[in-house]
Amino acid sequence: MTKEQKNIIIIGMPGSGKTTFGKALAQRLQREFIDADDFIVQQEGKTIKELFAVSEDCFRDAETRSSQALAAKRGIVVACGGGVVKRPVNIDIFRQTGIIIFIDRAPDDIVSDVDVSTRPLLKDGKQKVYDLYNERIDMYRKSADYTIPNHKSIEEVLDDLTALVQSLEK
Repeated sequence: MTKEQKNIIIIGMPGSGKTTFGKALAQRLQREFIDADDFIVQQEGKTIKELFAVSEDCFRDAETRSSQALAAKRGIVVACGGGVVKRPVNIDIFRQTGIIIFIDRAPDDIVSDVDVSTRPLLKDGKQKVYDLYNERIDMYRKSADYTIPNHKSIEEVLDDLTALVQSLEK
């Protein structure tokens, strides 16, 4: 597989900028962008809220099925759901055909900027962001091939991300 065919898999906390950066990166690289949560809804025929209403395991099973389908594609940019790292098998699946990039954004920045009421796992309030970060930070770091800190302007982070991917394709 040529480097250009490798998928770019973006992981990170809810509110870290995965979708924003994924869309912009895909546009810059002229690749297809896929939001993994949207893909799950399309593939499963149920909303994420409906899947979670059954159980978190029901959603995570759907997420793993979607990870397999996405990893079978070539040359795409994928913004994963924040909890994709909770099942190491998802990372193993993505690693077979992709490069995994962790967008690392401090929980203080997330809570000051994200409407937690619109995020299913964050509906319990701002403390949940800190709890999730503490629970998942080691998983994100261990899962990532590369980490891009998100503490600058959107344009600067996007430039860092683009430079990283372009350096990997040389």
